[in-house]
Amino acid sequence: MDYLPIFVDLRGRAVLVVGGGAVAQRKVELLIDAGARVRVVAPALTEALRALAGAGRIEHAAQRFDPAQLSDAALVIAATNRDAINAEVAAAARARNVPVNVVDDLELSSFIVPAIVDRSPVIVAVGTSGRSPVLARWVRARIEALLPPQLGRLADLAGRWRQRVKHAFASVAERRRFWETALEGRVAAYAFEARDDLADLELRRELKRARARGPRRTGEVVLVGAGPGDPDLLTLRAARELQLADVILYDRLVSPAVLARARRDAERIFVGKESGLHHVPQDQTNDLMVRHALEGKRVVRLKGGDPFVFGRGGEELEVLARHGIAFSIVPGITAALGAAAAAGIPLTHREHAQTVSFVTGHAREGEEGFDWAALAREQQTAVFYMGVANLGAIVAQLAAHGAPPTRPIAIIEKATLPDQRVICGTLATIVALARAASVAAPALLIVGDVVRVRALLGQGAARITEARSA
Repeated sequence: MDYLPIFVDLRGRAVLVVGGGAVAQRKVELLIDAGARVRVVAPALTEALRALAGAGRIEHAAQRFDPAQLSDAALVIAATNRDAINAEVAAAARARNVPVNVVDDLELSSFIVPAIVDRSPVIVAVGTSGRSPVLARWVRARIEALLPPQLGRLADLAGRWRQRVKHAFASVAERRRFWETALEGRVAAYAFEARDDLADLELRRELKRARARGPRRTGEVVLVGAGPGDPDLLTLRAARELQLADVILYDRLVSPAVLARARRDAERIFVGKESGLHHVPQDQTNDLMVRHALEGKRVVRLKGGDPFVFGRGGEELEVLARHGIAFSIVPGITAALGAAAAAGIPLTHREHAQTVSFVTGHAREGEEGFDWAALAREQQTAVFYMGVANLGAIVAQLAAHGAPPTRPIAIIEKATLPDQRVICGTLATIVALARAASVAAPALLIVGDVVRVRALLGQGAARITEARSA
């Protein structure tokens, strides 16, 4: 994070604007909306600024900038078309520790004015660390379309009731859960319709019901699939659960970008595992889920991919059921689907594969439970999860059960992430290719003639994937 976004109370405080043109005018209008006492220093003003000065809404000094004008300024904005003057203003402000913004000059600025979505008292600020103001406005326009125009009424309603809710619930967690429930449904609908009396009445009813129920003695656990890594592949429900969680238990395959979508004050506990190296034993993970839920917390058990595909989701739910803890499941895009799509490899294809099998890659020579003959047949796709460590054994078993050495195979490493890599070869060559490329987990293997299709998609998804991993 290059800049810390903050909201500054400028009501009644002096702000100096150096410059009197159209750009300065826009800044002045914004500062007036924020309640600032604006003083403009410029030899000449736009017509609109002259009108504001004539009406006494701004002070105007028709003179050259003088550092003494910064004596009581809370902020200063330099908006002239003279680089030397802008630099002088910036240097004087920095010498006095006054925050300064020089329009269109990031190097001279100590703060940036963001693009703003105003649903007062709800304010959304959008910034790009000064790299692209046009992009910030583009993002702002899309946020504008998402937020109801009357959102501020809902914030006013919450403000009126804040102290009453605070006195009704002893803990911050209880208050937060109340508001998460109350600020949806009919309460919000009435506020957005400007029917404040009905919104107050409904909120009063919600508070009465919540107090009658009393503190929640047992929480709940939500089993959430985090998808293959790219946070944009989270489901809407998964993103919402991450914002509602009190505690998040996450594994090694959950990318930092996905975890960044969680509520900032949620407790995060790493319970990741690697093949051959268990950081947190499964029993301890189960105990953590149960303990936090019994404390009345909302627990998100966050798993890479889908929790029911090689994720021990079923085992963990059995533990919760035995303890009488409520749970729900949010499916995720499993790694096979995400990796295949990102690599441009269709898992089924009328000419190459009519079936697809998902197989755990924890295979050893002679291990029971694998139908290697079926996996080695033609006209199908086999996807091996967690198979990099046992790549040699997998290749040997497929070859021993009839798969030809020319059978195509692809390794997708860090699927869907910016540093994704795709290594394609055959059963005869893939071990050497993987060794030369120093392939490491997390990676997934796709075996079958469908891998050849990737070469035909070089102008589409495959090329995009390679560009991302370059």
